[in-house]
Amino acid sequence: MDDRRPIMTLLTDFGTDDTYVGQIKGVIAGICPPALVIDLTHAVRPQAVEQGAFLLETALGAFPADTVHLAVVDPGVGTERAGLAIRAGSHIFVGPDNGLLSCVVPLGLRPAEPSRIAVPAGVTAVALRPPPARVVAATFHGRDVFAHAAARLARGGAVESCGDPVDSLVALPPFRARERPDGTLEGRVLHIDRFGNVVTNVHVMQLHGRSLAAKLGETRIAAFVRTYGEGESLVCLIGSSGFLEIAEVNGNAAARLSADLGASVEVAPAGL
Repeated sequence: MDDRRPIMTLLTDFGTDDTYVGQIKGVIAGICPPALVIDLTHAVRPQAVEQGAFLLETALGAFPADTVHLAVVDPGVGTERAGLAIRAGSHIFVGPDNGLLSCVVPLGLRPAEPSRIAVPAGVTAVALRPPPARVVAATFHGRDVFAHAAARLARGGAVESCGDPVDSLVALPPFRARERPDGTLEGRVLHIDRFGNVVTNVHVMQLHGRSLAAKLGETRIAAFVRTYGEGESLVCLIGSSGFLEIAEVNGNAAARLSADLGASVEVAPAGL
């Protein structure tokens, strides 16, 4: 008999100053008491759907099959946008249909710009129905719709039981830099961690082992290192998720460079 506790992850832009996260966990506890709820983060920037999608996608590899991922970064809450429950591969996802759950779409099928695409083969997606006999607050679907669905799924419910099938969903482009014909990569800042490390969408596979230098704003960083403790001042390295980061040794690169989400990053062969 399998007596393992069901695992759920929770990712939001709610922060921890208010009771929102606690209320979501209360709903989950009432429906699926054994669930082990793991906080991925509640520090996604407010309404920063792309950042939330990136953090969710890069965390998936740490979790076992049948994990339920509840993600709520939902600037369109209460509007006509749908809520989704999705089974993709061995994982289940619940959240708004705004691109936050783009990780269910293989990289090769992602659109060039945020847009609605067909649900990929092998992926099951439904538009969530509100829980029966519940008053749903227009401003808090995370508690009143998504948490209910995620908890029922963690308890063993089928995705198909949560709503009506959909044939399309909103997807974001792959988290990859644009490659120019001369080999230069045009990237962007997707995340800044609490240490001030600037995480970009330049993936290690795009570097092809070349000697490169990165430029953010007017600052060029030519030192590529393996760890945060190597080198001096500003350095580049490949972080644990496989993406290029700009760091400052024993410092805060984001503050040093006045970097923020969406800032352009250029990566070019070291001689250019």
